[in-house]
Amino acid sequence: MKAAMLRSVLRRSCSTTVPSASHVMRRGFSSESSPERKVAVLGAAGGIGQPLALLMKLNPLVSKLSLYDIAGTPGVAADISHINTRSEVAGFMGEDQLGQALEGSDIVIIPAGVPRKPGMTRDDLFNINAGIVKSLCTAISKYCPNALVNMISNPVNSTVPIAAEIFKKAGTYNEKKLFGVTTLDVVRAKTFYAGKAKVNVAGVNVPVVGGHAGITILPLFSQATPTANLPDEEIKALTKRTQDGGTEVVEAKAGKGSATLSMAYAGAIFADACLKGLNGVPDVVECSFVQSTITELPFFASKVWLGKNGVEEVLGLGPLSDYEQQGLEALKPELKSSIEKGIKFANQS
Repeated sequence: MKAAMLRSVLRRSCSTTVPSASHVMRRGFSSESSPERKVAVLGAAGGIGQPLALLMKLNPLVSKLSLYDIAGTPGVAADISHINTRSEVAGFMGEDQLGQALEGSDIVIIPAGVPRKPGMTRDDLFNINAGIVKSLCTAISKYCPNALVNMISNPVNSTVPIAAEIFKKAGTYNEKKLFGVTTLDVVRAKTFYAGKAKVNVAGVNVPVVGGHAGITILPLFSQATPTANLPDEEIKALTKRTQDGGTEVVEAKAGKGSATLSMAYAGAIFADACLKGLNGVPDVVECSFVQSTITELPFFASKVWLGKNGVEEVLGLGPLSDYEQQGLEALKPELKSSIEKGIKFANQS
């Protein structure tokens, strides 16, 4: 009985804490008990892709790590391949090698595209990244149609609907296997909440729902644990800071980058949760932007139960405070517009 309880506690803590590097290494030596899993990172030579590739190399659940980009990947792959952990690393470069990079993948993570820069509008970002996502998803539908797809490329509120439409056209769409990675919003909400509540961040949980840009990001601090009973003005400030977290980093880097490192961390956390789900670990729940019926919108971020099929269940929002209910209604028009923009792009081009 005690052993079962301990395993349950460990499972829950895995989604909220990060093991030390030495712990990861030790776990790597016993990895023969884990199934073979291939993970592909598309955009692996970029600002998010490189640290994300490094973190996936440290994950003992990965047996093959495939790194793809339009340039620079052989060097990244050579560097990461020297790390003494379980996974075999291969680098692929250019469109002619994309199929090789994808074949046999269980999970495809897409951080490809351009990062946001000061003064760049969402339209600017969309115009560049939408085309990149479309071409990559066309290849996924051909070479690994059953893979779980973790979409990081922004604007996620539009790129996930683009991916869905591309997969539908190819006849390979499975709504249970397409995820918009919103984990960075959760990571930020936990960090900022812990700072204000003066609690250990390792034990904090904060659901974040809606979308993955500006006011569409809605942290549900009324459901945060441990409970801190923060005053309304602090909750509003925390909400605003979570929504503007990306801008905070862009401005701090003074035009020389965006939130690449924290995004890589968040992407690795979500990919790890997907791997655990595929491997049959029970009770794996993370927030993600997925096809959903919990609101009238076709896609929405909320807590998702992950399992062997990808999405096992999209969980409801739970009780909302008046402030959160107002935020929910306020975000819907913008999120609806972003979703429709992605669908329109996929179907007209």
